[in-house]
Amino acid sequence: MADEPKPQTAAEAQQVLGFPTDASALSTVYTNFCRVNVTPEELVLDFGLNTKLMPDPTEPVKLTHRVVMNFYTAKRLMQALGSVVAQVENNYGALELDYQKRARGPISRAAGAPRQGP
Repeated sequence: MADEPKPQTAAEAQQVLGFPTDASALSTVYTNFCRVNVTPEELVLDFGLNTKLMPDPTEPVKLTHRVVMNFYTAKRLMQALGSVVAQVENNYGALELDYQKRARGPISRAAGAPRQGP
């Protein structure tokens, strides 16, 4: 229909919300490790890169970034992340958090085994 609203771009959504941002000093970092700590008033997230598949008590994970936020911001972040993860799972399937299950993958038939069926 002609009256249906078109999807908003990020810039259009930003204008609707009225929160101008300046990304000129923004840095990007990859993380695969997050430690969560709390105080009575704040949530503290420490991020780092874990290069080991199995935990090694002799080699600590090097933490590189800390994000501190109040619980109102944490709740908004939780809702935003939940929405994005739900969209990804809806499009691509469930995200398996257990590494052992992901590493095994689907069971394939043994090499040279006869095929069943047509």
